[in-house]
Parts: sequence; structure tokens; C-alpha cells
Amino acid sequence: MKKLLIVGGVAGGASAAARARRLNEEAEIIMFERGEFVSFANCGLPYHISGEIADRKALILQTPQSFKNRFNVDVRVRQEVTAIDRTAKTVTVKNHVTGVQYLESYDALLLSPGAAPVAPPIPGLDTPLTFSLRNIPDMDRILTSLKENKPAHATVVGGGFIGLEMMEALDELNIDVTLLEMSPQVMAPVDLEMANMLHREIVDKGIDLRLNCGLSSVEQVGSGLKLFLSNGESLDTGILISAVGVKPETTLAVNAGLAIGELGGIVVDEQMRTSDTSIYAVGDAVEEFDFLTGEKALIPLAGPANRQGRIAANNIFGADDSYNRTQGTSICRVFDLAVASTGLNEKRLKRSGIPYEKIYVHGASHASYFPGAHPVSLKLLFSTDDGTILGAQAIGRDGIDKRIDVMAVAIRAELTVYDMQDMELTYAPPFGSAKDVLNQAGFVASNSLKGETRLCHTADIDALSEYQVLLDVRRPGEIAKSGSIEGAINIPVDQLRERLDELPRDKEILIICHVGLRGHVAYRMLVNHGFSAKNMTGGYKTYQAVNAKF
Repeated sequence: MKKLLIVGGVAGGASAAARARRLNEEAEIIMFERGEFVSFANCGLPYHISGEIADRKALILQTPQSFKNRFNVDVRVRQEVTAIDRTAKTVTVKNHVTGVQYLESYDALLLSPGAAPVAPPIPGLDTPLTFSLRNIPDMDRILTSLKENKPAHATVVGGGFIGLEMMEALDELNIDVTLLEMSPQVMAPVDLEMANMLHREIVDKGIDLRLNCGLSSVEQVGSGLKLFLSNGESLDTGILISAVGVKPETTLAVNAGLAIGELGGIVVDEQMRTSDTSIYAVGDAVEEFDFLTGEKALIPLAGPANRQGRIAANNIFGADDSYNRTQGTSICRVFDLAVASTGLNEKRLKRSGIPYEKIYVHGASHASYFPGAHPVSLKLLFSTDDGTILGAQAIGRDGIDKRIDVMAVAIRAELTVYDMQDMELTYAPPFGSAKDVLNQAGFVASNSLKGETRLCHTADIDALSEYQVLLDVRRPGEIAKSGSIEGAINIPVDQLRERLDELPRDKEILIICHVGLRGHVAYRMLVNHGFSAKNMTGGYKTYQAVNAKF
């Protein structure tokens, strides 16, 4: 009879335990969790703080008793594995309730310790009014502080998933919020121009957004805090939420002599085995392989952790399954917007030296003539060699999840932009369009690769040379309302055929419209009349997003 020990629950460990039992009814399975809760919805914590998830019990997915009843797994909460003896194949366990230490033997050991919040060396960050959010006790402490101290102002440090969700939760509680982010943008998985659309939403909702601004030190002053910022300013606040990121929890693995990678995570192979063939590791603590580049990566997401737990259990019980890398597909709600991405962003592509092109499409969540349609902005990144899809990012109020989910499958299936033209997606006026945003993106990208259109970008517009002119084909009323680019010639696309003699034939014409669609019509018209031209992908809407300042 095989004896399996699992260190840590939540996504990876709990999934492995349930899968292991389904595979083998005779095995002895023991799961250790140093906290009180073995399986909880950590992604839902900010939404309980806001009150959107009203019932705290809804966050607790499984209890030790429910796990025992359904899966016959011995779940030991408040019991921490403190050491591994790989030679003896035993672990040392400390019972935090009784204080007693004991040994437990294993045939196979699975580590799912997760990740710990990054605690930067900032003086004063350990004050009683400073919190991080990783588990239910953290959430309870924040709720208690909010109830007892009733802060009028809160500060969130870090513009990632937890930071943005906590910003929204605190705002929902009618607390004034400042968001500090050291980098030029929030939501690192997307590129700056897409993040700028989020920045606009955040500022419009009344949040004090401070980019390129970090926290230097913290002082408790009376019943509140004084924050000293990296730009030399100071800020008074009533509560501080530190959400600057997470790092792999590897203490147990390091002390056991298991291999740790350059990124600081536990090294595992495709079967989720560590450097010790009897020990497996899954979840936020491990270094994964990026699906597209094959490079090592740290991607702390629940979906990959669940799949890794399942695959580890399969292999522990005799299979030879491989984990097929991670794409990093993710989504986040920010007030009335959703932002999502999958695959590689432009920053990663540049660092990796991968040849690529990018296009932007601004469409509608469903048929524009049907009530309730909202804008959908999509950025598509693809290989200039064969059109393979490398990444996608989208932002909007509705329909963002389904577009990025489709793109995630397309990347996994190694589809190209040519395949996007032929994607047959559901259509009825309340749900979609006959030519979906994704189809449109496929047309634009394919036209570029086939040479049917030549594209330009914001950087090309800003670096306009003496051998180029800028043509704005929008209507004068649109320009008066939303602005234009200095020096642009304005000829509406519907008048262009009759006014071709107003354009120089000895210069390249860079075309801009609102979102790029009329620009393409103008491009084809011009090149068919012998002009040299390029169309600005995404149009003036993208130009504004790229150049926005916050």
C-alpha cells in the first residue's frame, strides 16, 4: 500500500489529493496544512472584503471532515511540515495546537507550499495597520481593522491582481483610496497602451493613482500612518495594503537540499518531479516552462496549479503524464472594465528577441445596433515568419473573457492569424457579431503578412520624416470632438477619390482614422492610385492610448 504525504492544500495540493484517491482506493493519503483552512477560494478574498461575496463560508471549499467523507484523505490542519529527511523518507511535523513534534514516513511526497507575499525591506512595514492578503486569516485581520478603526483613507501598494482587487473593494466601502505602483503601469501582463485604458478607468472612478511611485518608509502617527514615498512626497492614510507580489515558498525544499532554479522556484521536470524522484512539487512554488518560449517562468495562477496537482498524482500512481507548460492566461475586473491576456506580451517578445508584428482592433462586444454593446479593444501579437499567434490582450466592459479564452485555445493549438479569419463563432445580435472582433483581427493581421496592407504604429507617427505626410480620414466633426495629430491633412475617406490631387505623390502617406477600419479603405484606395502609403493599426484610439500620461 502506497503512502502519500501532501504538504499544503488549496489549489495544487487539494487537487492532487482528490485525484490520488480517485486513482487508488487503498493508498494512505495524508495532507498537512499549517493554517486553519485546507481548501479555500483565495481569489475571492477581496470580494468578501467588499461585501460582494456576503457569506464568508462560501470561500471555504472543503473542510478536513468533508475531505475525509468524500475522499478518505486524512487532512491535518494547523500542522506544519518543518523538515524532510530524504534518506529516511520521513518528514518532521509540528502540531501548532498541541506543540508536539512527530515523524511521518512516506513513499511519495508532494510539496504544494504556494507562494508568500513579497515583504520589501521598507522601514515600518510591520505596523499594526499594514496588511497583506494571501489567506482567510489575512482577510479577517483586514476586516477587523476596517471595522474597528473605520479609516477614511486607504493606500494600496502594488498594481497587480490583488492590488487592483483591493483598490476596488476599499472603494466599494466608500473609503478614499491611493494606489501606488513603482512601475509606469498597473497589470504587468499587458502592455502599457492597454494598461493606459485601465489607468483612465481608475482615475475616472476617483482613485488617487500614482505611477512610477514607490513606498520608502512607514510611520505610525496616532491612529493612522504617514507614508514616505520614493518621489519625496508624504501621504497620510488609515490602513495600508501591501500587494507588491509574491515569491515561491521554498524554505522546506531548500533545507531538504532540493534543486532551486535561477528564478527562485523549485526545479521540477515535466512529470512534476523534483531533483528527488520520490518528491513532487506543484503550484506557485515551482518554476514552470513557458508554453511558447520554453523558458523558465514563475506563474502563480490557480489553473496551472490544479492541472499540475492532477498530473503529479497520475505519475505518483504509475502514469507517465507530462505537464504541457503554462501560457499565463489571466483576467481581472477593474471597476466597470475587464482586462485579460494570454501568451506573450510585447515586452517579453522584445526581451526574447522573437520577431513579431502587432495589430489593434477596436470592435464591439456584440452587434453594435443591438442595445448594450460595449467597446472591445484587442491587441494581437503574431509571428512575422508564419503568422503563428504569440499573444493577445483585451480590455472592455463585456465579452473580454470569451475572446481571450478563444485566443488561449488558439495558442495552445498553435493556430495562425490565417486560422482566425475562419473562426466560426456564435452569432446573434445580443451575443456577438457576424464578423467578430477576433475575425477582424485575423483579417488585419493576414492582410499585413500577405502584403495587402502596410501598417504603421504610434512610434512611426511620432517620428514622421520630411519624406512622409500624415493623412487623417475622419470627419471634421470627429476631429473637433476628440482631437487630431498636429500637421495632419484632413480629407474624409468618402471625399478621398475626388481630392487625390491634394496629396503629394513623392511622399509616403501615413493614414489615420478612429480605429483603423476607414484607414484600410483609404489605404487600398491610395495604393490603387499609385501612392505609397501605410495605415495606422488601431487608429487614433490606439495613438491616444499609447501617448496617455497619468
